[in-house]
Amino acid sequence: MARPAILTIDDDPEVLLSIERDLRQRYSEKYRILRADSGRNALDLLKKLLQRGDPVALLLVDHRMPQMNGIETLIEAMKLYPDAKRVLLTAYADTDAAIKAINDVQLNHYLLKPWHPPERNLFPVVDDLLDDWYANFHPPFEGIRVLGTRWSPRSYELRDFLARTQVPFEWLDAEAADRIPEVKRLLSTFDGRTPKLPTVIFPTGDRLEQPALSEVVERLGLRTRAGMDFYDVAIVGGGPAGLAASVYGASEGLKTIMIEREAPGGQAGLSSRIENYLGFPSGLSGAIFARRAVDQARRFGVEIVSPQEATSIRSDGPYRYVRLSDGNELSCHAMILAMGVQWRKLGIPGEDRLQGAGVYYGAGSTEAISCRDEDVYLVGGANSAGQAAMFFSNFARRVIMLVRGPSLAATMSQYLIDQIGQMPNISIETRSRVIEVHGDSHLEGITVVCDASGEARQVPASALFIFIGAQPHTAWLDGAVERDERGFIITGQDLIRDGKRPRGWSSDRDPGLLETSVPGVFAVGDVRHGSIKRVASGVGEGSVAIQFVHQYLSKI
Repeated sequence: MARPAILTIDDDPEVLLSIERDLRQRYSEKYRILRADSGRNALDLLKKLLQRGDPVALLLVDHRMPQMNGIETLIEAMKLYPDAKRVLLTAYADTDAAIKAINDVQLNHYLLKPWHPPERNLFPVVDDLLDDWYANFHPPFEGIRVLGTRWSPRSYELRDFLARTQVPFEWLDAEAADRIPEVKRLLSTFDGRTPKLPTVIFPTGDRLEQPALSEVVERLGLRTRAGMDFYDVAIVGGGPAGLAASVYGASEGLKTIMIEREAPGGQAGLSSRIENYLGFPSGLSGAIFARRAVDQARRFGVEIVSPQEATSIRSDGPYRYVRLSDGNELSCHAMILAMGVQWRKLGIPGEDRLQGAGVYYGAGSTEAISCRDEDVYLVGGANSAGQAAMFFSNFARRVIMLVRGPSLAATMSQYLIDQIGQMPNISIETRSRVIEVHGDSHLEGITVVCDASGEARQVPASALFIFIGAQPHTAWLDGAVERDERGFIITGQDLIRDGKRPRGWSSDRDPGLLETSVPGVFAVGDVRHGSIKRVASGVGEGSVAIQFVHQYLSKI
């Protein structure tokens, strides 16, 4: 955090230099000493400090200044930094104005010119004021701030990306300016102009209004381009399986790159709680899981490119190539496909229009605080939905789970069923489904139908989280590797039909356990046909795949 600032303001250059010199003599180790030669310039400086989130402890302002006198300057400065201590520098003739300012601007003190010697006339006053200010000082947030509105899909996309990439940020709802003074003060720094939302404000004070995600990524310094043209193994996908493969690959000496189209962690990284992962008896959040795995991968030298999307793969002799959405292509000897799955849509009226504005896929943990004291609806009956229900129950007034089946028993672990049963604000409606969502700029209601009775009812709702099924993101692999009718990648012995190897198979051996229809290209985790959709199994497959990679590399 930047040191708190002491700002002195005077239009007389000699007086300004003199007061600045005296303040630096005593306070420069703990405070930044700043100066301005007019009230207007001082306010411009304060706006920049506020945009950066820098604290201001003391304003020491000369009263007699042209255009904007000291009291007028303090009146405007209070709107930006209401907690800063305020001292007026006056001549003897202005004593009455200084006394009046005690009420007008809650003046903390006034000093008569000249203040020399400062040890007797300046420092004791400033010492007391700074001690008082520091006793009530709460350090401001250090990091990126996102100014937007709750119902903006672009605001949600930014918040969700920053949360998933473990970038600390502060969310500021522009529509809460009448309730939250900090938001009101920040909006005032745009000089009466309404900013284009969402606006991202960096610690330097620089701002990006309505930025593309790629612009934010570039400013954050995240790697979106590969550093080399060739790798021993390229891993497409950064969920549990991809992260495990990257850790084991790099730790065993392979030049490894991992390409992730969103943020490392996959669906597991969005989970509010993973309670049945071996070795964590108290459970762990998906965010912590993802952060630790990413840190571990980087420690072993994995090159992580994110957000970046693979668009096609091809083979040429012993080399495998993957083309990226930015047009670049990189080569490798072996490739691991670990793209995981994505949530399936309901396919109902209004769903696409309200996505990110009340309709969300997955846990949407960044929305939890916004849902405080509201009714939250969850669609789905598997573990991911159960974990989300437990998480949102800490914030929402009620959590209503809409489950299409007759019970949770067939789709959810018993430990979660037991936990949900103990939460008084979680209710379960079985044989129920959502058939329509309502609202103009944001979700206002949903229509729920009970399959048992055939009754349909519309209920008010501001948040709907969808956890139904899963579909692989593999359309870009069409014609490159064999997939089943649902798009999952077929591997190993499932590729052998009627005793024949897959069409186009170029090796004199059968495909390995996790190998696709292309030699040297493997598939692991949820994207693989027949896989068990669990974090632990994904980690297991990712680590085992590296052994098959070694075997493959030893024979090319």
